[in-house]
Amino acid sequence: MLFSSPMDLLLRAIALLIAMTIHEFAHVYVAYRMGDNTGASQGRLTLNPLVHINPIGFLMGVLIGFGILGSAPINPYRMRNPRWGYFAAVGAGPFSNLLVAVVFAIFFRILTPSLGFDSVVSQLLFTIISLNVLLAFFNIIPLFPLDGWSMALALLPPDLASWWQRNQQTSYYVFWGLILLSFVAPPNLNILNILIGGPVTSVLRFLLF
Repeated sequence: MLFSSPMDLLLRAIALLIAMTIHEFAHVYVAYRMGDNTGASQGRLTLNPLVHINPIGFLMGVLIGFGILGSAPINPYRMRNPRWGYFAAVGAGPFSNLLVAVVFAIFFRILTPSLGFDSVVSQLLFTIISLNVLLAFFNIIPLFPLDGWSMALALLPPDLASWWQRNQQTSYYVFWGLILLSFVAPPNLNILNILIGGPVTSVLRFLLF
């Protein structure tokens, strides 16, 4: 991705900005609805990307396709139902990315036949859709610090949840190992691609074609 054209980088930056902003806002909004005002009290209950963005992580995401884009402050102990409120608030991020993909896919289907797939508008819509679908499935992988790890924590019974938390650091190392492997391994050994490549491709085909 470092050798992408300036236009590709611009389209990716716009798509990533939209995906990241809505993802983090969704976390904070659902947490607020569940009774946790931590994010709202920090001014995070907004769609202003400057509040949510991690500049270095965002730049890495644009240039190399991976970066720590942001984090939403969520405190389950302030929620009316800590377990399920936490699950909903964490899951809201990936779900919002799928919702964004669906909405922009509608515009893609309406506009692309007249504009052509090679038009800037169609390419931007395609980038937004594909990136949001990718982020949705990537984030539900149950490895720390991804949303999927926290969602699994909320779903597990207390004894297994305790074990899950004790192995948080191990999960973190596995996560980074898979990230590094994804940059150097051939496709048949790229575990991340094996895990989410099929679902991402299937959803994109359903939405776009």
